Amino acid sequence: MAGERPTQKEAARALVEVAFIVFLFYSNLLMSEFTRSGAGRGHSLEWAIRDVVTPENLLIGIIAGLIGHLVFQFLRGRF
Repeated sequence: MAGERPTQKEAARALVEVAFIVFLFYSNLLMSEFTRSGAGRGHSLEWAIRDVVTPENLLIGIIAGLIGHLVFQFLRGRF
């Protein structure tokens, strides 16, 4: 119900869901660095990681993760 504190299990589930979405976001960014159009062609993996791991990308990933978690919660309650 609205206003109730989440249990530890619910909080852990939310953290895992958000972290997984952030992981998918970063893996997608890294993969795109090494495609034909990416700047990572001819550079190392270390260069690509330094290029995509920025505060701005982290913020975008966390926001996307939170939105994804809310969508999953909505769908869990719906079905």
